Amino acid sequence: MTWTDTSQDTHSLDDIADTDVVVVGGGQAGIAMSEHLGAQGIPHLVLERHRVAERWRTERWDGLRANGPAWHDRFPGLEFTSGGPHHFPGRDDIVGYLEDYARQVNAPIRTGVEVRRVGRAPGRAGYAVETSRGAIHAGAVVAATGPFQVPLMPPLIDIDAPVVQMHSNAYRSPEALIPGGVLVVGAGSSGAQIADELNRAGRQVWLSVGPHERPPRRYRGRDFVWWLGVLGKWDAPTPGPSTRHVTIAVSGAEGGQTVDFRRMAARGITLVGMTESYAAGEVHFAPDLERNLAAGDQSLQGLLAEADAFVARRGLDLPAELEAHEIPPDPPCVYDPVRTLDLAGEGISTVIWATGYRTDFSWLDLDVFDTGGNPAHSRGVTDEPGVYFLGLPWLSRRGSSFIWGVWHDARFIADQIAIQRAYMDHHRVSAPVPHPSET
Repeated sequence: MTWTDTSQDTHSLDDIADTDVVVVGGGQAGIAMSEHLGAQGIPHLVLERHRVAERWRTERWDGLRANGPAWHDRFPGLEFTSGGPHHFPGRDDIVGYLEDYARQVNAPIRTGVEVRRVGRAPGRAGYAVETSRGAIHAGAVVAATGPFQVPLMPPLIDIDAPVVQMHSNAYRSPEALIPGGVLVVGAGSSGAQIADELNRAGRQVWLSVGPHERPPRRYRGRDFVWWLGVLGKWDAPTPGPSTRHVTIAVSGAEGGQTVDFRRMAARGITLVGMTESYAAGEVHFAPDLERNLAAGDQSLQGLLAEADAFVARRGLDLPAELEAHEIPPDPPCVYDPVRTLDLAGEGISTVIWATGYRTDFSWLDLDVFDTGGNPAHSRGVTDEPGVYFLGLPWLSRRGSSFIWGVWHDARFIADQIAIQRAYMDHHRVSAPVPHPSET
């Protein structure tokens, strides 16, 4: 069975009535899952509603760069073929890489097949998988659709406001926007990259900065992904449900540079606090910009201190980098903050919401969610026999949503599926063990 990279694939599922495992989603999580299932000899099928790596193709901007270097953010079995190990792959590089890997592991992907409902199979064990191309039965189901499903756009600015509003997943390039200034809301990796790209293209940019962590891109000759690895931070356990998520501002753009909001302000970007409200053509911001920057500085300095201590303990020959500890002076927009922004008066034509995503598992008609509607699982394993989640942030560790991290999570889930299959095989071929009282 082979896959095709076109959403116009006309393959039906008429030739498949049953399979051991259905994997829903043909992105990095689905491909990793297929590799490990295939290695264990477990029959399976990967269903993708569009094309392999579709969100990378159509929901990322033209100039996007990965947040990690090519030597690190990859599957163990394949290196990126161009750019060298220390470059930051672009959108098209990643699409090509995932296509190549799917072919390498011979992933049985059917594209152009939308999964519309998964529920318990009536009258038998397993699950009924209803799709746009027919229905099949699966002994197990892996939800591998990833975290970037439904764009979040807080309803703060009226839809009839005199600006074009879009989520970052709809942004393509500075040239594709109508003339005028741009307000970017959200200063994580996407917001920081987009704001910097627009500024370099000559646009007037305002950047709304909330709470964030701000690691160094490189320190003492090593990329920050290396530091997170040797310091054990990639394997940090999943935080509790009450833990507040704080975005990370890190970028691979322009060859990979530390995100420094003060230096961005020095290049012409106006920093503002969190976007709070809108009324009568004006956007209002919280008085928290200085506090948010200070918290980001604290996270930076904390990681640098841990790195220095690691170098000292190990006796590593890595040159000191005192300038990395220096915090530039506050620009005027910090000590004299903009609290109100007149959109028309400032010539702002576009608002880009870099405010993240939510998941949508409405197709999964099973009791696998908590009271808040979030997937209920332990390392991707649910209480529903044979139902698993893969590709979610913090599924098992900090690195779970990265290409290499999802590969390790997929191996664990494949092991769990294999273990359960072995028990059920034993059940089918073995007679019940008599109770001692019966012998």
